[in-house]
Amino acid sequence: MILYHGSTVEVQQPRILKSEIGRDFGFAFYTTDIRTQAERWARRRAMIESRRTKIEVQPVVSVYEWDEDAAKHLRLLRFDGAGMDWLELVVACRSRTDYSHDDIVEGKIANDNVGETVSYVMQGIMRREDAIERLRFEQINNQIAFCTEASLYTLHFQNSYICGSVKP
Repeated sequence: MILYHGSTVEVQQPRILKSEIGRDFGFAFYTTDIRTQAERWARRRAMIESRRTKIEVQPVVSVYEWDEDAAKHLRLLRFDGAGMDWLELVVACRSRTDYSHDDIVEGKIANDNVGETVSYVMQGIMRREDAIERLRFEQINNQIAFCTEASLYTLHFQNSYICGSVKP
């Protein structure tokens, strides 16, 4: 399967960076099987970096072949939609830096609208059941998170391309 990663640099050797809290599936190397989603993410990252550095930054999409056969011995967790199990995992990963789980997680991405709903659950403002009902109406993209070093060995860099440039 072909996967994409949006950034501002080519990533030939994926790594798990443990620098932020608040990721949907915790610390991981995040990819998607939706090319346009990776391009949007790359442009967003380039815009943020361009504004911060005051120089033109290029959005870069790295392309990988995911060897799913090599991943068969790993723990893979797949979510078909934004259900209760998915929500529980996202809440746990966004609120605890020590939370650990499967090697690879595939599921929906908590974009700004979804993230707001997840935040309401984390703050105790919204019941989980109400959040799931609300999320049924959201158009949610897909992500595949490689959460362990062993899982990264199933990704094979193919190439990268620039998808525009962002001026400060």
